[in-house]
Amino acid sequence: MSKGGLYRIPALRDTFLSEIGIGILAHTALLLFHVFSFLLGHRPKPMDLPIALLALTHLLLLTVTGFIATDVFMSLWRFWDGVTCKAVIYLHRLMRGFSISTSCLLSVLQAITLSPRGSPLAKFKPRSPHNSLRPLLFLCVLYMSVSSHLLVSIVATPNWTSGDLMDATHSCSVWPISYWIRQMVSILSTFREVFLMGLMAASSGYMVALLCRHKRQCQRLHSTSLSPRASPELRATRTILLLMGLFMLMSILDYVISSSRIIWNNDQILYCIQIFVAHTYATVSPLVFIGTEKRIINFFKSLWGGP
Repeated sequence: MSKGGLYRIPALRDTFLSEIGIGILAHTALLLFHVFSFLLGHRPKPMDLPIALLALTHLLLLTVTGFIATDVFMSLWRFWDGVTCKAVIYLHRLMRGFSISTSCLLSVLQAITLSPRGSPLAKFKPRSPHNSLRPLLFLCVLYMSVSSHLLVSIVATPNWTSGDLMDATHSCSVWPISYWIRQMVSILSTFREVFLMGLMAASSGYMVALLCRHKRQCQRLHSTSLSPRASPELRATRTILLLMGLFMLMSILDYVISSSRIIWNNDQILYCIQIFVAHTYATVSPLVFIGTEKRIINFFKSLWGGP
């Protein structure tokens, strides 16, 4: 398919824009809940700040992706120049980095919160929600530095064609960088992703082990008061485990489709599918939080005048 031809496939365009629209609305609702809770003086839970940051990050990510979608599907090339390309592509990459960093932080903090008092992890429990921002700030700086090469390599697509350029959007392309810089960025990016995914996998496995042990204790005691359903911490743990599983699944699919694009010579249909898969987690995550958190459901019921 020729460059810019995706706008001729309405099904792809409508599906992708619907995904972005649903995600933006859901994250806006989730973020408003946390903002109003803070303004009304409600004491935040340890996970409230990371969840609010994740909602803000995904809201910005999907908004930037919406700009990219207008260029991919509508070919609005006259509104894009070199500065716009650098800003949009770099911000998009940065928000994706914040997404995995915040998700990793959320998983690790929930594992620490759920750990028993005698566990070695208990001493790492944050005394206030603001203490969790330090590791997130470190991860964000790491992402900003590793992705800084995009500020140089991303350019507005010239009128003439070149085999050295790789399409980023319809109006933006990537200039080739030197072999050593490309290898260094690739190694740093791979180490970063493996490290964060490993942390999420380890914390998720630890939480699963705690849930299994709690379930066995409940079966031995035959007590309904100790049921995981009655514990807000365990309900939150199940929600985060569901989100981490979804994140890892979408990351694997993203990697498979990205590899397939190389084999199929940067196929535009695969590019569109890859973008859709890469942002599925950002769209679904607020719906999971809203659907499993009674506080949020009751808040919107009271806001709409419900019983």
